[in-house]
Amino acid sequence: MASRPKATILDIAREAGVSKSTVSLVLQGSDLIRPETALKVRKAIEDVGYVYNRGAANLRKAHSNVIGMVINDLTNPFFAEMAVGMERVFQSAGIVPFIANTAENPVRQEEVLKSLMEQGVAGLIVSPARGTTPGAFRRIETAGLPIVFTMRRLPESRIPVIAPDNHRGAWLATAHLIGKGHRRLAFFGGSSDLVVYHERLGGFREACEGLGIAKRDILVVEGETSRKGGIACLETALAMAEPPTAALCFNDAVAFGVMLALRKRGLEPGADFAVVGFDDVIEAQHYMPALTSVAVDSAGLGERAAHVMLKMIQSRTTRAEDHIGAVNLVIRDSCGPDRRAGMGDAA
Repeated sequence: MASRPKATILDIAREAGVSKSTVSLVLQGSDLIRPETALKVRKAIEDVGYVYNRGAANLRKAHSNVIGMVINDLTNPFFAEMAVGMERVFQSAGIVPFIANTAENPVRQEEVLKSLMEQGVAGLIVSPARGTTPGAFRRIETAGLPIVFTMRRLPESRIPVIAPDNHRGAWLATAHLIGKGHRRLAFFGGSSDLVVYHERLGGFREACEGLGIAKRDILVVEGETSRKGGIACLETALAMAEPPTAALCFNDAVAFGVMLALRKRGLEPGADFAVVGFDDVIEAQHYMPALTSVAVDSAGLGERAAHVMLKMIQSRTTRAEDHIGAVNLVIRDSCGPDRRAGMGDAA
């Protein structure tokens, strides 16, 4: 769908039934305008999708060379690697990337998006913060600004998404654990308000049920998607009467936390409890023991998102196809030996 022409002050004035000068005063925050008139103008601004650029002289500039990259958690190595992939493409294209970290805070995200729009960015690449409402990006869409989601999608949103095949990745990881003889399995981390959580949990459950794991032997523990979350998930699991012997973690950060918590208890990751991560960040191969993880090519996904954004800008469109990236399981040492070799029922 082609982007609609950008709204002007004249459009607002016509919608609100006031003069252009009145609209300008409202935009400047003047207290000379009656509150009821200002309210009417602000409603008209929302209705026509007008974006106020503080650099007023550049408001109608045809080709901005700035792209906003809004990331939910730059402390997670995965998102840092993905951002580097985006930046690499943009620099080659002469684009200036502006990166912001929302720290999983929807309020901070709204502030960042508003600021970027006012600065006249040519497009936005966003990994939505946890708790983002479906309508959070409606104003951006109304304004006709190209936007791409990475890693996370919002329910019922038509904004194009660049993400890995989460369901298949989780299935492959779970099948690997079952193939090594584990019969009590856990899924650690993540929360039910994330679409990606349901995709990964769905792959985990499908593998368990399809490969003969009884429902009573499947444990799901929600938690923060960080090392701290992994530590908490493991403590919960090991407190059970019949704890699991292996876990697929929502991401590598959770897996690193699980491995730390195991060591604190005098247990060895791999030998005493099998751990699989998701994302395969660079640190995974250097961890002790090296972490088995679902590789999703973080930098490659970032590059793809950047290429899609550039194409949208060049084509003057706000529509693009979703891209679901291939995944593969990188087997290292954190799952240990095959439990079926001399362990009886391999409980």
